[in-house]
Amino acid sequence: MKYNRQAKILEIIESEVIETQEEIAERLKAMGMDVTQATISRDIKELRLIKVMTQDGRYRYAPFSKTENVVYNKLMTIFAESYVSSDYANNIVVVKTLPGMAQASASAIDSLNWPEIVGSIAGDDTVMIVCRAEKIAEELVNKFDKMAKMNKDNK
Repeated sequence: MKYNRQAKILEIIESEVIETQEEIAERLKAMGMDVTQATISRDIKELRLIKVMTQDGRYRYAPFSKTENVVYNKLMTIFAESYVSSDYANNIVVVKTLPGMAQASASAIDSLNWPEIVGSIAGDDTVMIVCRAEKIAEELVNKFDKMAKMNKDNK
């Protein structure tokens, strides 16, 4: 029963963005498994699940993968740590970073592979991002602010 439940947990987190233990419990209950929060907590520990940042700045459960998650999280940390501010004009976003950090920040942004971003160019402390539309540029500024704030809050 335990292994079946844990297999289902892995299926759930692979197919959906799951942010809380309660969401896992709800999905399992919908599958006919009666579980407690304590059971979910133990399963998460045994499965070595971690929380990773999604592309929209939220945190979700994911299986621990040394290469993929570590590289992604490091890039997001670099971006959040070097981020100073951002603003937009029409479909162009300008991100201000700490001196010397724009290229690393641009690399982190490019690694997100967001389809709404056409491309980015980096200088020393400024990244210029071309978006597909002005509305997207506005949303991107909000996402960047949220990502930087979440990183600072998680310290």
